[in-house]
Amino acid sequence: MTITTTEPYSVPGRDQILTDEALAFVEELHRRFAGTRDELLEARRAAQQRAAETGRLDFLPETQEIRDGDWKVAEHPASLQDRRVEITGPPAPAKMAINALNSGAKVWLACLEDASSPTWFNVIDAQKNLYEAARGTLQFTSPEGKEYRLRDDVDLPTVVVRPRGWHLPEKHLEIDGAPAVGALVDFGLHFFHNATLLHEKGLGPFYYLPKIEHHPEAKLWDDIFTFSEERLGLPHGTVRATVLIETIPAGFQMDEILYALRDHASGLNAGRWDYLFSLIKYFRASGSEFVLPDRAEVGMTQPFMRAYTELLVKTCHRRGAFAMGGMAAFIPNRREPEVTEKAIGKVRDDKSREAGDGFDGSWVAHPDLVDICREEFDAVLGDRPNQIDRQRDDVDVSAEDLLAVGKAEGDVTEGGVRMNLYVAVYYTAIWLSGNGAVAIHNLMEDAATAEISRSQVWQQIRNRTVTADTGATVDADLVERLLGEEVERLRGEIADAETFSRYFEPAADIVRRLVLDTDYEDFLTQPAYELLD
Repeated sequence: MTITTTEPYSVPGRDQILTDEALAFVEELHRRFAGTRDELLEARRAAQQRAAETGRLDFLPETQEIRDGDWKVAEHPASLQDRRVEITGPPAPAKMAINALNSGAKVWLACLEDASSPTWFNVIDAQKNLYEAARGTLQFTSPEGKEYRLRDDVDLPTVVVRPRGWHLPEKHLEIDGAPAVGALVDFGLHFFHNATLLHEKGLGPFYYLPKIEHHPEAKLWDDIFTFSEERLGLPHGTVRATVLIETIPAGFQMDEILYALRDHASGLNAGRWDYLFSLIKYFRASGSEFVLPDRAEVGMTQPFMRAYTELLVKTCHRRGAFAMGGMAAFIPNRREPEVTEKAIGKVRDDKSREAGDGFDGSWVAHPDLVDICREEFDAVLGDRPNQIDRQRDDVDVSAEDLLAVGKAEGDVTEGGVRMNLYVAVYYTAIWLSGNGAVAIHNLMEDAATAEISRSQVWQQIRNRTVTADTGATVDADLVERLLGEEVERLRGEIADAETFSRYFEPAADIVRRLVLDTDYEDFLTQPAYELLD
């Protein structure tokens, strides 16, 4: 075996997860598929460069036959027919996994990607918790003696696992001396240990696929699923995958992505925050017409976001696939009833709009929001498990509609620049500490929202954007000053000086480099990952 581990410390459950057989399966996946992944990442860079130069994207002429064809995805298994409310969150630590499974949601999106910080502990602990969840044995006792166990009085959510995106490595597993592909590690370990059992129970294995940009990347996943099913002796089509449409090129290739995965496809999800990040990233150097207002102003009712979500519903239902809504960022705060009331109102409006638009379900990030989401979808669905039969023939979306950033209402303000810097530093610090999601001022922030924040600032500097509230030009000097002030603000908010020194100071250094360097870094998590244990 040429796969080796470079473990910085011991993690409980390691021997249960990193068996010789499981590692051999992960190595086999790499031998067969990692080279194609490398080629596809290189193709991404070339495609982005072409789009940046022209300031345009369009539907692919070479795949017109697929878009015009009369085909559908495979019939859905019973355990995925009703997805009206899905709760998202990382499978590590165990307490969070148990709370998600006990939430009453129809689906738990067990996130190994944007909501997870891939420390070595989290990588192994997440796999251990998913292993035990599949067997109904997951439990946890806190240091204070509080016990957490899976409920036995309700049906637990169907588990859908989201592995890391194609771009992320796993440095603690090496193959021929090079870091493994994070996505293949996440999928390989979970599939090897749980696929047969989940299939026997009629509960999977099911996956969410993140950060796909072009349909050949979906075809690669389809090839991986087919090989893995054959390798474990499972029927073709056992795996079902929902693809997050969270990059701007994927927004132009929804039909093609479903077609590539059609024997394994479950649906598409409107990954709204990463979609905004991708839009900024893709056209960051294409001129001021692609500069968005403050992040807080860019909601789902902006014309270009409406075009994206309505096209997604139309595409999915035409192909017999589920259209899944995105995550509202507002988080209830039980210590602040007025804040919570406003947050719930915004979540309710968001879910009501999605249900009315034809989505089959949507995401929440907190157990307190499960009932809110369910109520809004119940009001539209009634006893039906979904509304795939609702065809959106009234929707006609053009390339111009998807790229109509200039029609977005709102301004760039110095307050918005400050908040972007504050969030980017705060989130990066939390990520470095081992947590992948955090509530900041009653908004759930994960890697996607932090990416929007730092990317907006980079783009504003390059376009010398003038702020509406102060009339200042966003340049390196202004950003350097504002960043320093926001770091000092955070220093005053973080009580423990050691915590600030250990996590917030390096986070500030990362963000400073990301927003001020001439060269744009594709993903915040790549330089940050170098500092993780």
